[in-house]
Amino acid sequence: MRAVVQRVSQASVTVDGQVVGAIDQPGLLVLVGVTHEDTPDVAAKMAAKLWHLRILDGEKSCSDVAAPLLVISQFTLYADTRKGRRPSWLAAAPGPVAGPLVDAVVSSLREQGARVETGVFGADMKVTLTNDGPVTILLEL
Repeated sequence: MRAVVQRVSQASVTVDGQVVGAIDQPGLLVLVGVTHEDTPDVAAKMAAKLWHLRILDGEKSCSDVAAPLLVISQFTLYADTRKGRRPSWLAAAPGPVAGPLVDAVVSSLREQGARVETGVFGADMKVTLTNDGPVTILLEL
């Protein structure tokens, strides 16, 4: 499982012209990609890492200051661009596998007390954000 984590002052995701998820205060925008070997246990570990990652102002984590997270599925994180000019998506898990595992990350975050907003799995989404810092980190489990 991979996640691109951005510290943001605000972020939102829109589908078909409607905002489906938004955070309007400092927190994290998290793009999550799933590969074939990922499991619910990996999803729980990713959620714990995200909840306790100390990249907010003052080296705080979301758990320290109850900062919100906007979690969006992103299969393109597993693009293989080593050959040619067209990415291969073979390393990305198919929707029926990836969707439940992204949901597991969100559920685990919520079980830990996080306020989590989401996109819509598989939808054409428009993401808007104000990157704070900028701070952008790649997590891989």
